[in-house]
Amino acid sequence: MAITLEAGDKAPNFEGKDQNGKSVSLADFSGKTLILYFYPKDDTPGCTKEACNLRDNYEALLEQGYAVVGVSPDGEASHQKFIAKYELPFPLIADEEKEIMEAYGTWGEKNMYGKIKLGVLRTTFIIDGEGTILKVFKRPKTAEHTEQILKAMEKLS
Repeated sequence: MAITLEAGDKAPNFEGKDQNGKSVSLADFSGKTLILYFYPKDDTPGCTKEACNLRDNYEALLEQGYAVVGVSPDGEASHQKFIAKYELPFPLIADEEKEIMEAYGTWGEKNMYGKIKLGVLRTTFIIDGEGTILKVFKRPKTAEHTEQILKAMEKLS
């Protein structure tokens, strides 16, 4: 399965548990623009760069009216450690059953060092307050992700 969702598509509804076991769903962000980002694994180099870039620019994102939610197949305990270690101000959903990732097409075949294996396809979706996808970032630049988002959204407005 590959990412087939595009700008203009309705975002699939989702519901999952965050790092504290609290339910988080697409409906929770009605009226807000959501940055929903999918990443492979807590506390790995690329995923840490991406999370810290979003953290470092979190105030600017809030000022623009964005909410941020991360999704990975890691469990709640792993997310708690990752959030505590890097002081992440946004929720991370534990999608251990990969239901949200499958709905968004972000769980699929990856070529890792010449070997094909199943894994998370690093992707970010910008979803408006009515649940429509505004932008899809496939393979975002982890260390410059906020800048990518703000530039792209500026062009759309």
